[in-house]
Amino acid sequence: MSVSNLAEQPSEGESLPLPQDAKNRDSIDVLNASNLRHAAERGQVATDKHGQSLVRYDPVAERRLRLKIDLYIVPTVALLYLFCFIDRANLGNAKIAGLDKDLGMDGYDYNAIISVFYISYILFEIPCNLLCKWMGPGWFLPLTALLFGITSLGTAFVNTVPQAMGVRFLLGLFEAGMMPGIAYYLSRWYRRAELAFRLSLYIVMAPLAGSFGGLLASAILELDHFGGLHTWRMIFAIEGIVTIGLGLMAFLTLTDRPATARWLTEEEKALAIARVKSERIGTTVVLDKIDKAKLLRGIFNPITLSTAFVFLLNNITVQGLAFFAPTIVKSIYGHKTPVQQQLYTVPPYVVGAFFTLLLPLISWRMDKRQIFFILSAPLMMIGYCMFLGSTDQSVRYGATFLIASSAFTLGPLTNAQVSANVVSDTARSAAIGTNVMMGNIGGLISGWSFLPWDAPDYHIGNGLNLATASTVLIVSTLVLLWMKRDSQKRRARDVDAELSGLTQKEIEDLDWKHPAFQWKP
Repeated sequence: MSVSNLAEQPSEGESLPLPQDAKNRDSIDVLNASNLRHAAERGQVATDKHGQSLVRYDPVAERRLRLKIDLYIVPTVALLYLFCFIDRANLGNAKIAGLDKDLGMDGYDYNAIISVFYISYILFEIPCNLLCKWMGPGWFLPLTALLFGITSLGTAFVNTVPQAMGVRFLLGLFEAGMMPGIAYYLSRWYRRAELAFRLSLYIVMAPLAGSFGGLLASAILELDHFGGLHTWRMIFAIEGIVTIGLGLMAFLTLTDRPATARWLTEEEKALAIARVKSERIGTTVVLDKIDKAKLLRGIFNPITLSTAFVFLLNNITVQGLAFFAPTIVKSIYGHKTPVQQQLYTVPPYVVGAFFTLLLPLISWRMDKRQIFFILSAPLMMIGYCMFLGSTDQSVRYGATFLIASSAFTLGPLTNAQVSANVVSDTARSAAIGTNVMMGNIGGLISGWSFLPWDAPDYHIGNGLNLATASTVLIVSTLVLLWMKRDSQKRRARDVDAELSGLTQKEIEDLDWKHPAFQWKP
């Protein structure tokens, strides 16, 4: 299929009139140069009243476009998230390198420093994602990366626990928009089935940050000094400077949306918009203006709420690994040097990274996500049973591999799931923000799951994580059964009767309450 001579794309919120010969048709069988543009920004709807796409297009052209988007978009956001997670989790590496002793930490001070980060992180999650939509991801993501890089650099100069808490509060504020912002950004470019795997390509940086962060911290600690800084202070300084550089680079490489991408031809821009819009029932534009009704639809969607609860439970494990894996390894291999202990944290994260890519890849091919929530739980349960049931070093270290291989996969899968089960861009921004906000409440809980007096076996922390994994299994199974049952009920509804008399705006504001909408498990 060849498409050429397309007019200039409309800006966000604008629409084009539907071709006169298509206004009363249920479908457009072939996209050509004259109607592709209208399929991209249709003045009426992207689908018929039953949710079927009005357009079909060449799968070869779509694959070529998708690869191009992959190469231009994913590497930059992946690097930003890598150092976002490193700048957050390097506190654990710094702790076993002397941070706690130099700052005079006592009792629950370390747990309190972690908690302060999550307080700001949680409070600003949804506002930051709405700000990302308002500013445009091409500006918001580089700016927030620059700011948390500066904040991480500032951590190298703290001398007291209150100073560390203040810097970590700012770090939480500036990092709050990164994970949901990238997920929302990618939802502008990819179709429902494709999104989980693309999310995994940047969220895989979380386990890689655990392994790479350990290696980087080990290498940094081999230095005599960095400027006038020594030991753990060098970790924050060097990693903060790298993040600042990546933020500046991202200002040059990221673009808000397909319509403004200089690296796409006009034909590719139209196809990029059309294919995303073809899945959004009853919508007239891909990027709508922020609207209260659709905002609430995104937050209070039952799949958003249930998935966010699952992500909360899962994040108790994920963030617990990030902050306490070095401490757990130290309790197992206390006779090793600090550098050797850092290196022991690497292999479990490498295994976790592999499965973080594998399961979303399978999810993409199946266009299913909920079933993988269910499948992830048993491995975590077995891992924590091993922690609780054995004091053997090899058994407990092996348990970290099982936990990492399943825990990290829910990051991309949950964000893809809430994105797939709303319609409008505003609802999607709110749903992803809600999911990540709830997930980071789990991070806040994780900061108090491994307590100093519970060392070295950490029965409370390991027991809590066993309970959360079990709950993930139960909740995910019940939600899947409910989705299938409710979708069956929806198929029996009279679409014409329910939409009769509604204006186009009222139909759009229905979002997932549209009578033809079906849940996407």
